[in-house]
Amino acid sequence: MRIPLFDLNYGEEEEQAVLDTLRSKWISTGPKNQALEEQFAALLGAKSAVAVSSCTSALHLALRLAGVEKGTEVIVPSLTFVATASTVLMQGGTPVFADICSKDDWTIDPADIERKITDRTRAIVPMHYGGFGSDMDRINALAKEHNLIVIEDACHGPLAERGSKKLGTIGDFGCFSFYSNKNITCGEGGMLVTDDVELAQRAKHLRSHGMTSSAFERERGKEFYDVVEFGYNYRMDDIRASLMLAQLPKLRGDISRRKELVAMYRSRLKNTSTLSIPFQNHEGDSAHYVFGVLLESADRKVVMKELKERGVSTSMHYPPVHQFGCFNEYSCELPLTEYVGEREISLPLYPAMSEEQVDYVCEQLLEILSA
Repeated sequence: MRIPLFDLNYGEEEEQAVLDTLRSKWISTGPKNQALEEQFAALLGAKSAVAVSSCTSALHLALRLAGVEKGTEVIVPSLTFVATASTVLMQGGTPVFADICSKDDWTIDPADIERKITDRTRAIVPMHYGGFGSDMDRINALAKEHNLIVIEDACHGPLAERGSKKLGTIGDFGCFSFYSNKNITCGEGGMLVTDDVELAQRAKHLRSHGMTSSAFERERGKEFYDVVEFGYNYRMDDIRASLMLAQLPKLRGDISRRKELVAMYRSRLKNTSTLSIPFQNHEGDSAHYVFGVLLESADRKVVMKELKERGVSTSMHYPPVHQFGCFNEYSCELPLTEYVGEREISLPLYPAMSEEQVDYVCEQLLEILSA
C-alpha cells in the first residue's frame, strides 16, 4: 500500500472551471478574482477579502498596512512555516519569537506574548497550528491594552472557529494559503481578509504596483491609473481564481471528512505510551489541516525512514524558525517549541483517505515503535 502525505481533491469541476476561463480569454486578474473575493468573504462573514499570489503576500501586505517598519517589533511563533517570520524581515521589522502553550497546545502562548511586549512592539501574529485556533480572546485583550495590531496567520484554518468566530476574522487581518497541500488549493495563492474596507482597498492597490485601477477595471470603463505608492506584483490570476471557485463548495465536506479521519487516528493510537497526541481538549472547531503526533522516545529519522520503506509518506510541521541559520541574530530559548520541533511527525491526512489506509498507517507506526 502506498499512502501519500496529502492528495488533491480535484475532479471535473476544476477542469471545467479552468477551461471556461481559458475560453473567456481573460486569464489575468479579473472577474474570477472578483467572484472569489466576494464568495470567500461571505463564507467567513468578513466585510472584505483580497485575493493575492500567496499567504506570504497576504502576510507582507498586512504587516505593511499595520505600520511595521524598521525599528518596530512583531511577536510571532517559531513553530510555524518560515513565512510567518520572514515577512516581518521583508517589511524591515524585527521578529520576536514566543513559545507555544504546552505539549498539548501548539499554538502561541499569550503569557509569553505578554512577557515580550515592549514599547517597540507593533503587531502580534498568531498562527493557528493545524487549524486549531489560538487563544484569540487573550491575544486581542493584550493587543487592545498595548495598542497593537493582530494579524492572524490562518493558513491552516479555513472555516475553523474559535469562540464561535471564524479564524481569520477575529483579529485585524486574516491571512490564508491556497498552496497545493492545503485544505483547498489552486497550487499557489492566498487571501487577505479584513473588516476595514478602506485598508482592503489599499491592499488591492498595493498588490498591483500601487496602481489605482486594474486592467480589468479599465476594460470596464474606469479611468487610467495613477500610482499612489510603491507596491508589488502580488496578484492572483483568473486561472487560479477559477480553481478556487471550484474548490470552495468542497471545503465543508473536506473538513468533515478530515475530522472523521482524525477521530480514527486518535482511537487507534490513544493507548500508545511511546507517542502523544496534541489538542485533546481544544476549544473550538478545527480545520484539521495536519495530524501531528509526538514521538516521546523513538528516533524520528528512523521512524520516518521505516514508514517510507513501508509505503507511508510523512513530514514534520515544523522545524522551529528561530533555529534556522538566517535567524541567528534573533536566537532565543523556547523550550516547548524546541521539544515539539525535535519530536513531531505528521501522518497522512486527506479527504480521499480510507479507513483501511488509516489502519495501515497506524499498524505500521505501532509496529515500528514497538521494535
